[in-house]
Amino acid sequence: MAEAETDTQSTQTNGSPNPEAERPKKSTKAETARLVRSYFEAIAAGDREAQSKYYAPDATGAIHGVFDGGLPVIVDYFHHLYASFPDFSFEVLDLIADGDRAAVHWRARGTFSGSEPYQGIAPNGARVQTEGVDFVRVRDGKLVRNDAFADNMTVARQIGLLPEVGSKADQRVAKAFNLKTRLVHRVGGVDVEPVAEGVWVLRGGFPSKTMNVYLVADGDGVLLFDAGIKTMTNGVAAAAASMGGLTRVILGHGHADHRGVAPGLHVPVYCHPAERADAEGDAGAHYFQLEKLNPVGRMLLSSLLPMWDGGPVQIDGTVSEGDRVADFEVIELPGHAPGLIGLWRESDRLALVSDCFYTLDPQTGRKGHARVPHAAFNHDTEQARQSMRKLAALEPSAAWAGHADPLLGDVRATLEHAADTT
Repeated sequence: MAEAETDTQSTQTNGSPNPEAERPKKSTKAETARLVRSYFEAIAAGDREAQSKYYAPDATGAIHGVFDGGLPVIVDYFHHLYASFPDFSFEVLDLIADGDRAAVHWRARGTFSGSEPYQGIAPNGARVQTEGVDFVRVRDGKLVRNDAFADNMTVARQIGLLPEVGSKADQRVAKAFNLKTRLVHRVGGVDVEPVAEGVWVLRGGFPSKTMNVYLVADGDGVLLFDAGIKTMTNGVAAAAASMGGLTRVILGHGHADHRGVAPGLHVPVYCHPAERADAEGDAGAHYFQLEKLNPVGRMLLSSLLPMWDGGPVQIDGTVSEGDRVADFEVIELPGHAPGLIGLWRESDRLALVSDCFYTLDPQTGRKGHARVPHAAFNHDTEQARQSMRKLAALEPSAAWAGHADPLLGDVRATLEHAADTT
């Protein structure tokens, strides 16, 4: 009878379709309340098929922070939930309906002792109790959307994934997080973030922050490796002061965009012997071949290099291959500049290497794949290729350059490919 009535209502007296009758019937407040309460009571009664019964085939749903998907995803989530919490129980604390929508405040309990992990965490027998709210929409007697918000942090604490509130472990987690917050921040126009134990990268330069310099733990303070551009001076000084103070500067090489902050920091500055004349002089400009840039790059960099430069640097001493700098060893990587050096730490295979390689196009500032430094700025491009191969042979776990992004993963293969093809 219901089908016959529907068919009759969907046709006007002249036999043509009735557009109004084809629209889904909007649920009343009472109908919504009955349907939604019936669904949640089915869950409370232990009906493991409730989702399949009450949701429309095209329904979608989410437990925010856990999943968002269609009916198969919803059914699969509950299947695994019941397998993880075999005694899962559920109760409705409050339900409010308005038209075709309803909000449900609920409480769930269970023992994490089932046969399957929950969200990748193995069952450990913990007792769990949590509350949440579902916002449900219905249509034609079925649930069509459910947005659930659960107290996942409480669950994480109860199963031991997070420490108990106020415990010593909780205080340690907060302390570590606050330390990271203090270190990963912006100081005087530079972004500061940890690279590895005792090493931080400071990113600067407008607008894309592709200039990198590095602070390295050095006794009670930090040293600076590479010296970026002049506008980074205050940020570098402030960041170093927050870490015990700046002890010295080690130049990766003496180009204008790598000596920029050194004159303004008022600490001893060191470089390779082959780089001393350029660091104290014209920053290597005498061997640049800017005509190898495209017209736009030539125009931009001819203007930017003088703006970036902090000027000639007084060199207080030199370092060479094999010398120790903090807990790093100096490695010589000439080519881009005659005295270009890097810092190498064997313990974690970390390399800080100035402009041994690029991961950006200097003419546009766009980041990209690893490549040989641009020939317009190289002292000897073939020697630069050889230095990239020398660095690759060390098999670094990470190689951080003077600009843009580091190389991670298979660093050796990446460097060798770049040296041979770019």
